[in-house]
Amino acid sequence: MDEILKYFPNLTDLQIEQFQKLDFLYHDWNEKINVISRKDIDSLYTKHILHSLGIAKIMKFEPGTTVLDVGTGGGFPGIPLAILFPETRFYLIDVIAKKIKVVQGVADALELKNVKAEQKRAELVKGDFDFIVSRAVTNMPDFVSWIHDKIKKQHKHKLKNGILYLKGGDLTEELKDFPNANLYDLADVFEDEFFETKKVVHLPLKFKP
Repeated sequence: MDEILKYFPNLTDLQIEQFQKLDFLYHDWNEKINVISRKDIDSLYTKHILHSLGIAKIMKFEPGTTVLDVGTGGGFPGIPLAILFPETRFYLIDVIAKKIKVVQGVADALELKNVKAEQKRAELVKGDFDFIVSRAVTNMPDFVSWIHDKIKKQHKHKLKNGILYLKGGDLTEELKDFPNANLYDLADVFEDEFFETKKVVHLPLKFKP
């Protein structure tokens, strides 16, 4: 929890309480439904929560923003972002029902009114969103094919509407067909060595009716 406060010192008392509760909630759920690997659960705050919040170092969502989290797994990056941005609406989806059960359980325990969780494939989602977030569920070309028609036309942020993708390693080959993609190194904002190769990829996408 200390590293969250280190990088996000202006949290409200409620947000601090919610972030603190994540430790118990994910350990408890992981005993019942394994959504975080055993070796990673003890590094929950660095490898999952802080990593998710890397998006917040690139983008401050305005009130009323809508965000789709594709392949959310146990709720990352959606749950930490929903705590940080209570006036942004988050729709968390995954194809695996037991993972959505965990997400819903965590959201209910934290009383997150801005989170909707559902078992669904991205291609079947109706509606459009300001941003679509994810943590490396697939390669970028496939990901774009799933969600390219779900972007809102009107922009209200400094960064244009589109994808905010958490990914690591050398992305040169994967992004060769996306020259307008912007890469932000998380090592520039977080000191832990875990972030040395981690990036946020912003890929603006044009509205498609």
